[in-house]
Amino acid sequence: MFNRPIRNIHDFLLSTYFADGLRITFGVLCPSLILAQYGMLQYGMTLSLGALCVSVVDSPGPIVHRRNAMLITTGSITLISILVGLTNNSIYFTAIVLVVSSFIFSMFFLYGLRAASIGTASLLVMVLSIDDIRPWDEVLLYSLLIFTGSIWYTLLSYLFYRLRPYRLVQQTLSDSVHEISDFLRAKAKFYHHDADYEKNYAELLRLQVLVHEKQDAVREVLFKTREVVRESTPEGRFLLLVFVDMVDLFEQVMSTYYNYKQLHEQFDPSGILSHYESVIIKIADELDDIAFSLKTGGTPSLPSSLIEDVAKLKTEIIQLEIANKDGKYNTLGIIALKNIEVNIENILSRIKTINGYFNKSEKKNLKPRHVDIEKFITRQNIDPGLLVENLTFNSSTFRHSLRVAIVMLIGFVVAKTLNFSHSYWILLTILVISKPGFSLAKERNYQRLIGTVIGAFIGMGVLIYVHDKNTLFVILLICMIGCYSFQRKNYVVSVLFMTPYILILFEFLGMGGLSIARERIYDTLIGSGIALLASYSLFPNWEHEKLKEALIDTLNANLKYFEQVSLFYAQSISDLTSYKVARKEVYVTSANLASLFQRMFSEPKSKQLLMKELHQFTALSHLLSSYIATLFLYNREHSFGVSDFEELKPVTQNTVYLLKLAGETLQNNTGNIQNVPLIRRSISDKQNAQTSEVVVAEQFDLIQKVAYDIYKLSEKIKV
Repeated sequence: MFNRPIRNIHDFLLSTYFADGLRITFGVLCPSLILAQYGMLQYGMTLSLGALCVSVVDSPGPIVHRRNAMLITTGSITLISILVGLTNNSIYFTAIVLVVSSFIFSMFFLYGLRAASIGTASLLVMVLSIDDIRPWDEVLLYSLLIFTGSIWYTLLSYLFYRLRPYRLVQQTLSDSVHEISDFLRAKAKFYHHDADYEKNYAELLRLQVLVHEKQDAVREVLFKTREVVRESTPEGRFLLLVFVDMVDLFEQVMSTYYNYKQLHEQFDPSGILSHYESVIIKIADELDDIAFSLKTGGTPSLPSSLIEDVAKLKTEIIQLEIANKDGKYNTLGIIALKNIEVNIENILSRIKTINGYFNKSEKKNLKPRHVDIEKFITRQNIDPGLLVENLTFNSSTFRHSLRVAIVMLIGFVVAKTLNFSHSYWILLTILVISKPGFSLAKERNYQRLIGTVIGAFIGMGVLIYVHDKNTLFVILLICMIGCYSFQRKNYVVSVLFMTPYILILFEFLGMGGLSIARERIYDTLIGSGIALLASYSLFPNWEHEKLKEALIDTLNANLKYFEQVSLFYAQSISDLTSYKVARKEVYVTSANLASLFQRMFSEPKSKQLLMKELHQFTALSHLLSSYIATLFLYNREHSFGVSDFEELKPVTQNTVYLLKLAGETLQNNTGNIQNVPLIRRSISDKQNAQTSEVVVAEQFDLIQKVAYDIYKLSEKIKV
């Protein structure tokens, strides 16, 4: 077992973040280094600029999407460089081109993040070329070099992919497994003595968002990668099987949700809950081993000590039962401990199955598993009509685009008025800070400021104390790799590396000095101030505007999820596709709601509407999906059922009715309060009923009660 800090470093060096950093650094640096040997550094820098702009759209995803995006970006930045080069000798023409382009390219957010990055890359080449006035013939040469640099990077990226076509899937899947392990550690905190339930629950929601994001990223690269979809190779089948089982494992983790406060009140003196915590943390460590093995090609194994720990848990529960003759412990509490222990065993069993997939001799014999891939992926069609439909103030994207256009114009006027030597840094700061939502723009603003100021002082220190060119080049290389490696992982760290990298680069170009560092800080402060003020005052997009849609989407997803799970008790079903699609929608909508809730905390207090109710709704929604997941696992893992589902139909139908009514109330809250009863279950001959039937019936009861609570809460929410 590696020491944890060393493992974390090793894990990062094998991650897609570091791979991206190396690829972008190599692609951007090579043209300048090669042409500098022939005294043509200026041409090399232009080639590097083309490569840098195209790298903006080269984010993880299916190679077809990446390739197409890079080719479209190549055409776009070439045309933009020609347009800017022919108009930037007139300040008025330049202002018009800047405003129109800022609006149009910002509207690309309508078509997804990759399309938005094409717009960002196009604006980036415009901003960096805006002060570069040259004759028209040199403009054409400049644009040709931009085009060549773009094609160079596109070919490089495609070559890297062809050399290791499965690498990105392995890295993305590894990140997904790692997030599940962090989620499991957060669940373990509920078993800790003196647990802070509110803080733990907030952390759980945050991690649930991250798990969803990572799983969605895996679906994107896994289901849209031709080699994997065809399952024509053992590696493709292996990756698909690991992902499918990991999603099922996450569902098992989600299903373990109990009244932890009551458990602590009963069982803290016995010490058994701390043993649960220890075992769950060890299981999380095993998931980390699987994540690490996906990147290294190793083979994880389940340690015998963990299996022994679970066996000890079982023994402790039996001892508690024996000691409970005087009724010291609540019977339901003992049952809860048993259920958690059984769930842990099931999770271990699934981990053992996944570990078996890694066996090199078994990989060749893995049987393909049918997955209706089309139902699990979302396709974004480029419909020009969507652009026309959103040319209205009701569209948040339209308001964002208009805001960016106005702010870029203000930044341009300020930059020309101040007449700094690198005034385009003001526009660059505005460009990277401006985001559709206020909270995202505010977060990026602070990150940019902190990273720039700290990075500038580090850069100044390097230039003052390091004078050897070879040493400076090594530091430049490290800063470039750090900047591009952390740009998606941690923006503060990325900017912290970026600023010394730029200062050292200017030093090599003979334009260095402490004045450059001071100017960069000033320009960043000015750009940040303009962008932040605009996000407050110019057509802001507040999160509460999306609240109604997010709440209703979450309700509808849980409703479909419940209906799918109920079918397993009503009839014999072997095809799980419809169930898994419903489960995925619950994860997506729940993560979106939790993410919206988190972002609202960054907004002004006056815009934080219904925070208490939203917190309660999010908690109840999480509880509901956990209870439904438990109900499904009772059927699939334990083969629980009911002899006559008709007896449970009233409860089931009332649950559906309550959830639908809650959705209707949220959609159009008239303020009228209705008395909606709870339906009491009636398992015939309860004394002779199977224990499994009683457990299932009680679970349906629990779900109905949560649905009732959600409905009563919806009456208080007016959005």
